[in-house]
Amino acid sequence: MTDRIREKLTQLRTEADNAITRAEEAEAKNKKLEQLLLEKDQEITSLQHRLGNLDAELEKAELIIADSKAAREEGENSKQTNEGLLRKVQLLEEELDAAEKNVKETVEKLRQVDVKAEHFERQVQRAEQERDAWEKKYEDAETKYKKAQQELQELEQSMQDL
Repeated sequence: MTDRIREKLTQLRTEADNAITRAEEAEAKNKKLEQLLLEKDQEITSLQHRLGNLDAELEKAELIIADSKAAREEGENSKQTNEGLLRKVQLLEEELDAAEKNVKETVEKLRQVDVKAEHFERQVQRAEQERDAWEKKYEDAETKYKKAQQELQELEQSMQDL
């Protein structure tokens, strides 16, 4: 009878140790996911800043294009100046096209980051739920252990009384 109780206690201790190990692993994984989420948030902030800069460049480029067209229409500058301005406009338009393409790519990356962040949030929730379940199992096992320990003490007491 005592051997069975000891075996049961050993089994409960092993289960508790395993539960603690899994909980620690889940916490470590949770920390890693939180760090990854923080990095993604920082990347989003960086991309948003870059997007703001590109918007400012776009506005600047549009102003330069408008100025160039006005200068050409007014005919204040010579043909050579106009050709130089037109080349500059063309380069700015190319930069604008590149900037628009970059903005589209950035928006897509942001969308992908949001999707990944949601995925990681769900994983974190699942890990927390699993951790909570393991904690409950641990508490139940601890209660059973204490009850078994009390029964063992009562049994020892009754044996000593005999």
